[in-house]
Amino acid sequence: MSVLSIKGLRSGYGDIAVINGVDIELADNEFLGVFGHNGMGKSTLMKTIAGVVPTTAGHIHLAGADITSRTVAKRARAGLGYVPQGRQVYPNLTGEENLKVAQLGAGRDGAGIEAVVSMLPRIGPLLKRMGGVMSGGEQQILALGRCLIAAPRVILLDEPTEGIQPSIREEMIETLKHIRSQTTISIVLVEQNIEFLKSLSDRIVVLQKGSVVSEVADVSSADLESIDL
Repeated sequence: MSVLSIKGLRSGYGDIAVINGVDIELADNEFLGVFGHNGMGKSTLMKTIAGVVPTTAGHIHLAGADITSRTVAKRARAGLGYVPQGRQVYPNLTGEENLKVAQLGAGRDGAGIEAVVSMLPRIGPLLKRMGGVMSGGEQQILALGRCLIAAPRVILLDEPTEGIQPSIREEMIETLKHIRSQTTISIVLVEQNIEFLKSLSDRIVVLQKGSVVSEVADVSSADLESIDL
């Protein structure tokens, strides 16, 4: 059974349809890449799965349970983690306080922060720093830590390399590979940086105008730049 199963998913904004009948199956510990240029619906797809944008048709199942009509908070407690584009850390809170807010929302006890620091050693030096003075890469690590504290089954990761330095991208690749080796977490990864996407994904689906137009199984040899979107 797939840990995440999406059938005929449709959503949009008011009368404007953006996601048009998307089907996705995700296995335990699988990394699925989602590729497409700006305006093709990638972030809206992630927001719809997370519950930020309401579903107008179709179904979303997480670990066998239908979460289509659940709120964002209830989806998170069911095991769906979401790291949005732009990271959205609390700038006036320290890294530790950011984690505690996420911990409270997830209903976890104090062991959560220790587990996240163990999994993400890079987050340790950020615990006493204010979120607003962190670099883009540091904020991305913190945002990932906030997500991990809820012990998700699936993480939706939207444009993690946006605004971060190439050296931090490499660190992010190693961090995600480490998480994969230590857990059974699955990740849906939206990214326009092709090499980043290829370095982590088992499969890549190509999104065009809100629909999956193709799937790339042989990721290592995929020439995504040649795809006409």
